[in-house]
Amino acid sequence: MIVKMKKITILVEEKETNEALKKLRKLGVVHIKNVQQPKSEKLTELENNIADVDKALSIIGNFHKSPTTSPYNSQEVGEYVKEIVTLERKEEKLQENIRSIKEKISWFEEWGRNILPASLRELKQSGVFIKLYKVNKKLLKKIPQQENIYIINQKKGKVYLALVSSHQEKCLNFPEVDVPEKDWHCLQKELKEAQEKLKEIKQRLEHLSSYRNHFGRYKEDLVKKLKFYQAKFGMGKEERVCYLQGFCPIYTISKVDKLATSQRWGLIIQEPDNLQEVPVLIKNPWWIDIISPVLKFMGTLPGYNEYDISFCFLLFFSLFFAMLIGDAGYGLIFLIFTFLAQRRWRKVEPKVFSLLYVLSISTIIWGAITGTWFGWEKIARLPFLNSLVIDKINSFVETNYSFMMYICFLIGGIHLTIAHTIIILRFINSLFVLSQAGWICILWGVFFIAKKLVLSSPLPKFAPLLLISGIILVTLFSTPQKGIFKGALISLSNLPLKIINSFSDIISYLRLFAVGYATVVVATTFNNLAVGVGFAGIGKGFIAALILFFGHCLNILLGLMAVIVHGLRLNMLEFSTHLNMEWSGQKYTPFRE
Repeated sequence: MIVKMKKITILVEEKETNEALKKLRKLGVVHIKNVQQPKSEKLTELENNIADVDKALSIIGNFHKSPTTSPYNSQEVGEYVKEIVTLERKEEKLQENIRSIKEKISWFEEWGRNILPASLRELKQSGVFIKLYKVNKKLLKKIPQQENIYIINQKKGKVYLALVSSHQEKCLNFPEVDVPEKDWHCLQKELKEAQEKLKEIKQRLEHLSSYRNHFGRYKEDLVKKLKFYQAKFGMGKEERVCYLQGFCPIYTISKVDKLATSQRWGLIIQEPDNLQEVPVLIKNPWWIDIISPVLKFMGTLPGYNEYDISFCFLLFFSLFFAMLIGDAGYGLIFLIFTFLAQRRWRKVEPKVFSLLYVLSISTIIWGAITGTWFGWEKIARLPFLNSLVIDKINSFVETNYSFMMYICFLIGGIHLTIAHTIIILRFINSLFVLSQAGWICILWGVFFIAKKLVLSSPLPKFAPLLLISGIILVTLFSTPQKGIFKGALISLSNLPLKIINSFSDIISYLRLFAVGYATVVVATTFNNLAVGVGFAGIGKGFIAALILFFGHCLNILLGLMAVIVHGLRLNMLEFSTHLNMEWSGQKYTPFRE
């Protein structure tokens, strides 16, 4: 459930601001809402320092030197961070310099290492001009036969020419090649020196990487200071009094009141006036809270004035997971993997494994009652396993497909009905609930129409009545605050499109059958391929085993992808849309140590 919040305002004397913030941070229950945009050179400095730490950690990321045992010193660590950033800039310049030197050295590999640029400059001063050209060999015949043109080298269809003249303006009709300022030997020496400097930088960075843990702690200190000063400079001020605003869970108000009384602060406790800015804290029993890792993975949080759908999400996500994977054998693999992973990674949140156990067991149950064990029908025919199969949903009986599609429609109808029922419970004392009852009627009306169109089932006589009743209720009571007639006109403008969307939403639940059936078909196909190869002999047996292994691994991977695409979609899109969810919440992040 979404925890109720109170808006609080704390008033302190300006000279007591720092001490008050420290005590408030120690209490750790107030989610601060800045009264004004925090601005200060101190904030800019801290933000730059944090960025430098992140950059330093990125720079030393490829080094794996053992952590240092030296004691933590924040000032020293700060200097190391600056040094790493500076060294990285020097490294970039050196790399660029080395590339430039290598390009110049490559020039000598083409024209010859014995060419001395200094000698060419001396000849130029003496009135002898030497110009260099690199031309295509095919164009050599077009060059005038003159005694002062010399071929220096020929390589890969190119001819390297030198034009010697006593006239500076004399040239060939080709682009002239520039000569490096330094000779080959000088460039080699510079290259070696640059590489030595680069090596020294690498060694220094490797040494500084041993402070990686200290850098992490240093960043935590900086972030802590940043949040402190953001709170300080975000406070309002009237003469000598500063005031801070924020939100507290209702069960922590007594702690804030007690602290304010002991410190002689002014304290105002109010109901939130703008629900859009109230942070969200969700508290659920542990058996419901196991779904929270999925919601964190999605990065979604309901708004304060929306709904906590954790229980419904858990219930239907488990069902969707089971139907999309659809194989008890795969569920058994998930169960074993979860057990081994829990023993191996003990630091992972226990609720992650609890969720995996629920999903694994759900898959095993669904696979058992549909007779699906690794896509082998013969396994489900074993005496005990056969007693678990429900004939009407047996995956290997083609005549069951229509009934399975009906089950999917039914699940969709129930799922979306729950969404509108939740809204009814919130607005139970308003005429608005009649419009939600109307939507429930419309949903079941389009449910019967979907059955008629997809499954060719006869349309019940009461289905049109359901649809008409729903349309009337939705038209009249969707916006009761605007009056019946004006509200009806507003509702009618987009009602047809919403009814079509409701029909498509019901149809959308067919994906559960389609993907689940595809999983069975893929598993069966790979099984048949393996049987076709046979197990007679080591060679054939090995190939058949490879087919089974890679085939079922691929099938499991596709199933898990389907869960992400389809299982989450039905909860986050279809269900949430009917619940009018925008997932606009901001997380409750109290100011604390």
